[in-house]
Amino acid sequence: MGKGDIKTKKGKITNGSYGVTRKRKDSATIVVKPKPKKEVVAKAPVVEKKAPAKKAPSVKKETTKKTPAKK
Repeated sequence: MGKGDIKTKKGKITNGSYGVTRKRKDSATIVVKPKPKKEVVAKAPVVEKKAPAKKAPSVKKETTKKTPAKK
């Protein structure tokens, strides 16, 4: 019964685990103080900005390229 034994205190220390035979130390209880409540300040109502209206896509006339005639 030594370092390799999982059931002994020495084995628990070597293995780095806590178990039935190796109790943890009781830690001091921590008292949490409640946070003071902040005063709620009335905010101005938020006005949503509208996106500018999109224009309809303009229809382009198809132009034919005039190539100079060969002489």
